[in-house]
Amino acid sequence: MTTPPTDRPRREGTTPPTSRHRADSTTPTTGRLPVDDATPTTGRLPVNGATPTTGRLPVDGLAPTTGRLGVDGATLHYEVRGSGPLVLLIPGGTGGAASFDAVADRLATAYTVASYDPRGLTRSPLDDPDAPQRVEQHAEDAYRLLDLLSPDAPARVAGCSSGAITALHLLATHPGRVQKVVAHEPPLLEVLPDAPQHRALLIRVQDTLQREGLMPAAAIFAAGLQAASTSPESPAGLQAAPTSPEPPADPDASHATPTPTPAGGSAGGLCLACARCRCPGRPFRLICAGICPGCRGRTLRLTCAGARCRCRGRPFHPSTSSAVPVERSGLPPEAAARVERTMGDMPYFLGRIVPSFMGYVPDLDRLQALSERLVLAGGVESRGEVPYRPAAVMAERFGTELVHFPGGHTGLSTHPDEFGELLAELLR
Repeated sequence: MTTPPTDRPRREGTTPPTSRHRADSTTPTTGRLPVDDATPTTGRLPVNGATPTTGRLPVDGLAPTTGRLGVDGATLHYEVRGSGPLVLLIPGGTGGAASFDAVADRLATAYTVASYDPRGLTRSPLDDPDAPQRVEQHAEDAYRLLDLLSPDAPARVAGCSSGAITALHLLATHPGRVQKVVAHEPPLLEVLPDAPQHRALLIRVQDTLQREGLMPAAAIFAAGLQAASTSPESPAGLQAAPTSPEPPADPDASHATPTPTPAGGSAGGLCLACARCRCPGRPFRLICAGICPGCRGRTLRLTCAGARCRCRGRPFHPSTSSAVPVERSGLPPEAAARVERTMGDMPYFLGRIVPSFMGYVPDLDRLQALSERLVLAGGVESRGEVPYRPAAVMAERFGTELVHFPGGHTGLSTHPDEFGELLAELLR
């Protein structure tokens, strides 16, 4: 683990920070946020415990304040809204800060809420685009944000999926900076009794990504995450939930041109989240942790091979070499740009985040010692699926309750109101 530098973010009238820890903004500011009906600016928002700052940011009618933070090897894009004690939201998958928009607005009535694009995603570029990714480094990024935004008080932290893994390492290594952590379905394969089976899945995904490309690899990954455990040692009560019934057949399916089936009978097309997929085959429920910026109510999902989606946007097939043409999807320009970013970040997520994060070995003894500050959670609709099981295993080991959020692994996007309500209750 890298020893945290001792330098602090710049405060007004002090020496600017070093290159290892810099807070930048696209427009120079005085470090104060707009009030009343002023136009939002970019910059930093320090908070001090439960006391609102003098640069309070009104929630209603204003976009979040955005800023950029230079860290070792990357520059982070972050967003801040509200006032009060700090809550740091750590996204998973390729969703970035936008995946928490609906939840952040709800929390911002009582807290200063910050979220960010993890390093390597579109708005948080790496200094070296080919640099390997480590959980420890991502957790250090989160620590830097805490140090910037709440230097004098511990913060509440919530993370989903790979973001939950980052949050767990943050708690283990910087417990004095964290008041509470809510970890929703961290896919920590190494805590499972059938870990070797899942290591083989990761190897297969990486091999497929190299040989056949993004979509065949994504299909194998999505299918593998939904597979129920075959291990007799799995904790009781973790059997897979019944699958949903087949959707109605597409009346235009007879006119469809079947797409090639990837190796192993994996899924084929990818539908835009805001379109209703009416494929004759059953769609997978999971592809990533991101939300649909167009509707926030449906996630990106894979459809069965050979199906033709009747979506407002064009389907994405394994043979397609470029991203979904979002400019023709019927989405507003800003929403289309978010979808394009999500799709553009998928190779990075599958190629470097998935193997590193899902292969990470947490310090269970350390986390158990800190379990009074930790809330482990799963989705009510994802029982028995791979991302659900590590939280259940750890809760059983720590003797703590496993909290259930609405929806499945992507409940943040499919049930944002209910998800946000429960998260607010847990963070109190």
